[in-house]
Amino acid sequence: MMAKVSVIIPAYNAMKYLPETLTSVTTQTFSDFEIIIVNDGSSDGIEDYISQTTDARVKIISQENKGLAAARNAGITNAQGEYIAFLDADDIWEPTKLEQQVSALEKHPEIGLVYTWVAYIDEKGASTGRVFKHHAEGDVWQQLVEHNIVECGSVPMVRRSCFDTVGIFDWNLSRYNVHEDWDMWLRIAARYPFKVVKETLVYYRQVSSSASKKWQAVEESALIVIEKAFKSAPPELLYLKQRSYSFANIHFAWKALQSRDKDYKKAIHFRSQALINYPWVCLSQEFLRLTLAITLMQWLGAESYQRLLMIFHALRRRLVAIE
Repeated sequence: MMAKVSVIIPAYNAMKYLPETLTSVTTQTFSDFEIIIVNDGSSDGIEDYISQTTDARVKIISQENKGLAAARNAGITNAQGEYIAFLDADDIWEPTKLEQQVSALEKHPEIGLVYTWVAYIDEKGASTGRVFKHHAEGDVWQQLVEHNIVECGSVPMVRRSCFDTVGIFDWNLSRYNVHEDWDMWLRIAARYPFKVVKETLVYYRQVSSSASKKWQAVEESALIVIEKAFKSAPPELLYLKQRSYSFANIHFAWKALQSRDKDYKKAIHFRSQALINYPWVCLSQEFLRLTLAITLMQWLGAESYQRLLMIFHALRRRLVAIE
């Protein structure tokens, strides 16, 4: 008997976090699912670990290391569910995540993708205090082309038929290992409405070695995604292209600041590019936050800035806990 939902978990040397991630799926309040773990060339004993599981819903597919897009595609190819949910091997779900998303798709047959709110956690699983609460629903393409409102690959549940319409993840983005999800959500948003569950149901782990911290890969892949999106966009939406580039450069600037080198000079360059593409970006909250961060790093230096940031994060965690 086929499962209602296929949960696809790409895994590359992820045994440090996979057991906790897997538990967050097997303890869901909705139980009609299969779990497809795609072992993407790992060397950390994942096959032995999965062979010991007694849960018949858990399956493993092993392949040579091909990257995140290829691993997700392998999962889609082997999935039997009507709905597909993706989960990175180091992230965690709240117990009602699947139940609420299935309910949304069942009640709204026109919807292609359901996303949720997201909280960031650190490598030890502690809250960073950052919670992303987007409200966009229906035709979200215009919002999505400025910012990936889905936030991370562990958030969405997608109707299986969407992939028959828009295709699978772009293999050309595999070498970057970043933004292949944004590209997919844009392709789905061009054809289908979105729905949001306004609850924090996903915990997105921030790992220091994460590919998303490497700003060069972030820059190259984002530019490819933007060009692809507007190549097929209707003429009346082409005016958004420069705005998309502007917000992308804000994103690049943050990644340069967060990189190992704490490259504020590169961040200044990206901020300038953001203004050139869309001068009104200077009024956005994200631009003002970026400008403050760059200024503080210039004044204080990287080490003092980092200490100040740690104090701020501690205060933010307390405020979120109070809420």
